[in-house]
Amino acid sequence: MASARRQQEGSTPVRGHIAKRGKTWTYWIELAPGPDGRRRQKTKGGHRTKKLAEDAANELIAALQNGTYIEPTRVTVGQFLLEQWEPAIRATIRPSTFASYDMHVRKYLVPRLGGIQLQKLTSPAINALYGELLHPADGGRGLSASTVRRIHATLHKALRDALRWQLVVRNVASAADPPRASRPEMHVWTAPQLRAFLNGVSDSPHAALWTFYALTGARRGEGLGLRWADVDLDGRRAAIRQTVIPLRTGTAFSEPKTDKGRRSIALDDDTVAVLRRHRRAQLEDRLAVGVGYNDIDLVFARPDGAPLNPEWISRTFTRLARRLGLPQIRLHDLRHTHATLALVAGVATRVVGDRLGHSALAVTADTYQHVTLDLEEDAAERVARLVFGEPDDPSLAVR
Repeated sequence: MASARRQQEGSTPVRGHIAKRGKTWTYWIELAPGPDGRRRQKTKGGHRTKKLAEDAANELIAALQNGTYIEPTRVTVGQFLLEQWEPAIRATIRPSTFASYDMHVRKYLVPRLGGIQLQKLTSPAINALYGELLHPADGGRGLSASTVRRIHATLHKALRDALRWQLVVRNVASAADPPRASRPEMHVWTAPQLRAFLNGVSDSPHAALWTFYALTGARRGEGLGLRWADVDLDGRRAAIRQTVIPLRTGTAFSEPKTDKGRRSIALDDDTVAVLRRHRRAQLEDRLAVGVGYNDIDLVFARPDGAPLNPEWISRTFTRLARRLGLPQIRLHDLRHTHATLALVAGVATRVVGDRLGHSALAVTADTYQHVTLDLEEDAAERVARLVFGEPDDPSLAVR
């Protein structure tokens, strides 16, 4: 049988031999001594012929020589994800990203794949998971394709790290087939519907928050993380510097994901007036609570100054919209509503993107292409009327 010399760690030659034991053949590979100087050996039997044993031994020697050998382990997918992967990555990523990974791991991956040995996980097993998530066997409501793709991204990242840590020989998630996610239909309110909502919640405890969302296009966490130190009511601007994110237990403060996300937003006079009234009411709450007030400078907070829970805010918005008889949209759709109304009002796409904190103009154009296409058609008609229409046609006035 061939022998070889390992090229890593300056080790001694890797040698082996083969012998017949009973009716099958077994190989023994002598490794370099361990750190303690003790002998190390790899052996595997059960080969039906000497040739099969030689081939397997040479394959192992080649792997040892080029550094691709992976030590066999019985660690399960669940043990790897919860005991090795999550502790290792927690301090390296944003809290919101870790919370998303952790939810995918505990709610979807570990219950279904957790008992499989990590090195025995296969692409078909992963595909079966995706199928079950999309179409549960009990006939219940499945997850959306986009959600399953996010779960796939989490698993792929975990297995990529396992490959980098030399726990597996390949990332089997790379060969899996996550569903193709189609872009969900965007639902927004018209200007009269938005006005009806804001009028209908004007006396609610969080009226100022709803106004801020609707008239700035801020993300949920951006509104909840806003501090008075970031607001210039006289200058009519609000700086987005901090966000609040939901965790498995409670909330946490974070920062905008991108440089574009850290931005300054202009405020209109009505929003400034709402915020001034809100500040006076908040000061009254602070006096009523007394020494127990949690003074962390949040603009929108619980009566004791503590952060509002993002998920609770989303549920509250849905409940208020339903009570007012308005079309059901998500809280995030207030952001889309703001952008859509701004574009229809003639605000430049770049300005809208800057207000929303988009990373690039293309993101805004792509997200709201249904609006920009309508505006482009309107522009074509206006230019045609300018050329062929009556010179004194009032509709030809430049907007």
